[in-house]
Parts: sequence; C-alpha cells; structure tokens
Amino acid sequence: MDFTLGEKVVYIDDSADDAVFWDIGGVLLDLDSVQASHRAFVGRLADEYDLAMEEALETWRDELGTYFRERDGNAFRSARAGYERAVTAIAGHEVTEDDWLPAFERATREQLEPVSETVETIRALDGRVHQGIVSDIDTWEAKRLLAQFGVASHLDAVTTSEEVGRTKPHQSMFETALEKAAVEPAETLMVGDRYENDMVGGSRAGIHTVAFGGSAADADSDDPVVDRRIDDPRDVLDLVGVENAE
Repeated sequence: MDFTLGEKVVYIDDSADDAVFWDIGGVLLDLDSVQASHRAFVGRLADEYDLAMEEALETWRDELGTYFRERDGNAFRSARAGYERAVTAIAGHEVTEDDWLPAFERATREQLEPVSETVETIRALDGRVHQGIVSDIDTWEAKRLLAQFGVASHLDAVTTSEEVGRTKPHQSMFETALEKAAVEPAETLMVGDRYENDMVGGSRAGIHTVAFGGSAADADSDDPVVDRRIDDPRDVLDLVGVENAE
C-alpha cells in the first residue's frame, strides 16, 4: 500500500499491516463543544452555590489551568482530579466525587459533539487498517467519548496518557501504540491537531504525520515534521488507498 504524503509517496509492503493513529481533542472531539459542556456544568454549579456564572467560570478555568501547569514535564495528571479541584474551589469547600461527577457526565453527554467526518472515516477504515487512539486523556473519559460517538467498536486499540503515565510528545506514548498495532513506524499515520504533541512527537517516533487543524496546521509549509496537511479527515482514506463505502 502507498501512503501519499505531500509530494512524497511512501511504499508500504502489502504483506505488512499498516495503521492510523487518531488524536481525540480537536480531531475526533469538537473542541467548541468541550467549552460548551464545561460552561453547562459550571452553570449548574453556579446555580447550586448561588454564584455569578462568569465568576464561577473564571474560577473553573483558573483552577484547571493552574492544576495542569503544575505538571512535572510530561508526567500525566488526571483531568478528573483537576475537575474535582475546580469544583471544590467554586463551592468553597470539599465536594466528593459522588456529588459532582454525575452532573459533569450529564453535561458532557448532552453537549459534547464529535467531528462527524472523523467518525465517518473511522467507520470506513474498520477492518482495512489497524486504528488506534493516541491521546492525552484520562482512560475513563476516552472510553465514554468513544462509546458516545459510536466509534469504540471500530477501533483496535486505545492508548491514553493515564495508561502510559506520560503525555505526548513523550516517546513512550507512541511506542506503546506501535506495540499494540504490531507495525513499524514507517507503516503508520498519526493524525493530530497539535504541533508539538502530535507532529513533533510522531515524527520523532518515525511515524508519518498528518496535520488536521490547530497548531499542527499552522506549521511552515516546509516544516519537515509535518508530512501532510488535510482540511477534512476523510482525506485520510485517500492517503491509505481506501474508498469510502458510505
């Protein structure tokens, strides 16, 4: 099979398996809907604790931002723990997970939206190539999203930062995903929206990188760590020589 990357054509031995790795945020998950879900959840907290919505939202953002900035390099920090820290800051006292998590899950279930073209492509590639998720996300949240968007059964493996203990671009993320796929890096595409995490990290691992939006697409046109830019995830079908049957 041939991967057509920009002006480069990379031959993949037909006797070998090949793989496509997908990021979640910005590639499978619409980021605007993430903001909407957090706003809906914080709105419920503001009502419960009789606070101004914008004040509660500012506290939420500040606490989460501080929490993730305190991370030691590429060490994993659980978003779930960050959410609880932000809820506690809004409430002004400790709030147990049982008290906030059901409302958070309800808000995200109602508000989160997939990138529909990515869903379509994942379904079209089912059984044609190995498909894996490589994402800086809590495992529980990844499982919920993949099930909610109807793609869990079409994926062969999921690699999360919680599982590995590191975030991209740390090489252990890509090494773990490659081990699950049982393919060589040169037989693999990494589709992502973040330049450092997805493009630099994937390129260092020897994986062919595909930029879809975000800082990845903003890279210079001659940047060697970005092999291909796409405007539509369905373009991945052409890259791996698969026709969309839908």
